[in-house]
Amino acid sequence: MASSAEKNVASLFGDEDLSEMSGLKKGGDYIEVTCGCTSQRYGDAVGRLRVFASGDLEISCECTPGCKEDKLTPAAFEKHSEREGARKWKNNVWIILKGEKVSISKTVLLKYYNQALKNGNGSHKSHCGRPYHRDEFIRCTICNKERRFRLRSNEECRVYHDALLEQNWNCSNLPYDKITCDTEEERASRKAYRGCSRSPSCKGCTSCVCFGCNICRFSDCSCQTCVDFTMNSKA
Repeated sequence: MASSAEKNVASLFGDEDLSEMSGLKKGGDYIEVTCGCTSQRYGDAVGRLRVFASGDLEISCECTPGCKEDKLTPAAFEKHSEREGARKWKNNVWIILKGEKVSISKTVLLKYYNQALKNGNGSHKSHCGRPYHRDEFIRCTICNKERRFRLRSNEECRVYHDALLEQNWNCSNLPYDKITCDTEEERASRKAYRGCSRSPSCKGCTSCVCFGCNICRFSDCSCQTCVDFTMNSKA
């Protein structure tokens, strides 16, 4: 008997559509396949593409064993692969179908992505239906380097929130991505990519800027921002 997760995935695409895609995995509300993008200079950058029923697309890069780039948009993955020429990710990002590389524009994988564009859905929410939070940076008070904070979950938002309140925050306070002040700062071109679900180099829009929600505000925090949010939410 099929599990509930398998039934949910079955509603996204038919088995015939997916049967010969390399690296196929199924989750509760998404399917995942092996993908890649080819640079004439550097060769293939390989990753894992997740396709959600909402139309959202996320790629976790596996170009090198130590690559930490995840939840990239296809456009950001294309740029990360350093592919030359025009930026046309629908044609340049490929999957392996029947043993051959096929651009995702020639597969069923963009079905829900294209529907979302037509319907104007997802302008300010992620695939989970929750407000989207782009990556933010805080500068170390010791080495003066900026460090990235990913805000994908309530726990990650709390780490960033508490770091903002810390007047003497420094690199050693970062609980994940164990770094020190000797660790190189991200290059400027990489900092431009903040994880917005609409545009990887977005400078702030309704998709990636949240002014307060249950993910990034905390009832057990006594700062004025959280107190105001908690009081207003109860009103």
